[in-house]
Amino acid sequence: MRGENTHSIPIAEPRLGPLELEYVRDAIESGWVSSAGPYVRRFQDTFAAHCGSKHALSTCNGTVALSLALAAIDLRPGDEVIVPSFTFMASAATVIHLGARPVFIDSDESCWCMDPNLLERLITKKTKAIMPVHLYGHPCQMDLIQEVAEKHGLYVIEDAAEAHGAEFKGRRVGSIGDIGCFSFYGNKIVTTGEGGMVTTSDDELLERMEMLRNHGMPRDRKYWHPVIGYNFRMTNIQAAIGLAQMTRIDEFIAKKLEIARAYSIAFDEMPTLSYQMTKPWAKNVYWMFSILLESEDKRIRLASHLDKAGIETRPLFIPCNEQPSIHNLYTDVELTPIASRISRIGLSLPSGTTLQRSQQQQVIEAVREWTETAHS
Repeated sequence: MRGENTHSIPIAEPRLGPLELEYVRDAIESGWVSSAGPYVRRFQDTFAAHCGSKHALSTCNGTVALSLALAAIDLRPGDEVIVPSFTFMASAATVIHLGARPVFIDSDESCWCMDPNLLERLITKKTKAIMPVHLYGHPCQMDLIQEVAEKHGLYVIEDAAEAHGAEFKGRRVGSIGDIGCFSFYGNKIVTTGEGGMVTTSDDELLERMEMLRNHGMPRDRKYWHPVIGYNFRMTNIQAAIGLAQMTRIDEFIAKKLEIARAYSIAFDEMPTLSYQMTKPWAKNVYWMFSILLESEDKRIRLASHLDKAGIETRPLFIPCNEQPSIHNLYTDVELTPIASRISRIGLSLPSGTTLQRSQQQQVIEAVREWTETAHS
């Protein structure tokens, strides 16, 4: 994303066009700039249809989408939510904000999402929900997660912030669990600048989320507040951008897959590198294409080499259970060795939908040059 970025090849940039400008201009000229405008409903309906969910409800960002979902299931102090350690901190922080505790689960070694085979041993009488995170665009193994959740009477809250359009066995993420949560931050596949969405096919959960999102007011009685709510609403201007983006979501995903194919073909010829593998039951939308080096030192050295070449990279997420804020709260934090190893040696490469083929080739050649030098 541009801002003050001086890299000639950025990690990601939003892909905006004339339709976004047309819709935003229309929203401004209509006077409907707050959350009551018509683009909000149109964006919600379009997004729900795309996901295969009965309902979608927009929010002001992806983090509060998670907060809204957790509040809707009445998460309380003393409850526990099973969360992958290998995720952006918001997944765990939203649990903590409601007074509950995140219980961290380790990753599958090949696709990096939560390992559902570890769920049973983490469930206690306090467990209220499981939060699968569709990491870097790869879906979790939802059938096993749903099976465990149903067995124990748990909610499933999908964190699909990075996975617009990803699929598990032909079903799009956000339509499988009780509630799906999405982010539309500027580097996501679909963006509204800041923004988010919750999806559900449960009418009761929708009604509760609508009320909580709007200061605790029910649909049929203004200025009456039976619950303490929030202002988590999206503006009509944001929704105008989102609706325009949805006309090209298939194009965006196709570009992501094209980028991933080119990287995969090139890196298969470099035996010292590996990358996130796609399971046979998954449609991975590759929000970020990330590689693994042989060591943390080599990851740092490659990042430095690419930076000097004008190529922006990012390290992978530092696991939540390694964060000082978590250790300040809990003394008995679960260890997740696979997530920890992947995090230390992983590097995300330029993966945005504005990435040109010539730019991607520069990235590949720069990586190849470094690997040949580093192992000569």
